[in-house]
Formats: sequence, structure tokens, C-alpha cells
Amino acid sequence: MAEAVLDASALLAFLRNEPGADKVAAVLTRSCISSVNLAETLSKMIQYGKPLETVASQIERLRIPVVPFDVDQARLASSLWMSTRPFGLSLGDRACLSLALRLSVPALTTERDWSKIDIGVDVEKIR
Repeated sequence: MAEAVLDASALLAFLRNEPGADKVAAVLTRSCISSVNLAETLSKMIQYGKPLETVASQIERLRIPVVPFDVDQARLASSLWMSTRPFGLSLGDRACLSLALRLSVPALTTERDWSKIDIGVDVEKIR
């Protein structure tokens, strides 16, 4: 069972060896990621000029469990919309938080405003 859920920003920090990468590395083998956040990560790496197949292969080698964004996750993420709206959270943000809520584990992110939201999820900022 996962001990943390990675936001796309956390996985990106790890992949790009940015500040906070060490904090992600410390829990990487005990974490998981939503399929929504994986899509965000892949998209952002393509934006940075990396070929999709190269990045996808690199992430696959990390063996991070990818949790499908199913109907239950969609409903839970949607239920967070009202409480996260003042902070401008995206669907991807809510996908990460809803998975962390469902699994009762912390969400790792670089997003500052997440710690201001009281939805029952521990948020760990990596930088």
C-alpha cells in the first residue's frame, strides 16, 4: 500500500532534479500517482522538449503504481471543487488530493496553497 500520493509537480521536480527532488526520492518506492497526474507529468515533459516515449519509459522504470481515475475518483474530486475553488485548484490538483484522501496518506506537491485547504488531507510541500 502506498504511503504517499505524488502530485505532478512533485514527480516533475524529481525527474528534473529540481529543489525538493530528494524529498520525493525518499518516498518514491512507497508512493503512487493518479493517472490524471501522470498525464500532466508527461505533458509537461513534452513541453520541456522531451520525447514522449523517452519520458514514459523513464517513468515506467520507476515502477510507481498508477491509480486509474475511475468513477469514484471523479465523484470525490468533484466534491472537492467548492472547498478548493477559492484557491484555484485544477482538476489535476483535485485528482491528487482526492486520491490521497481516499488512501488516507499525504499528498506531496510543490503547490503552496494546498496547505491552506482543510479537506482532511495532509499536504507535504517538497520545497
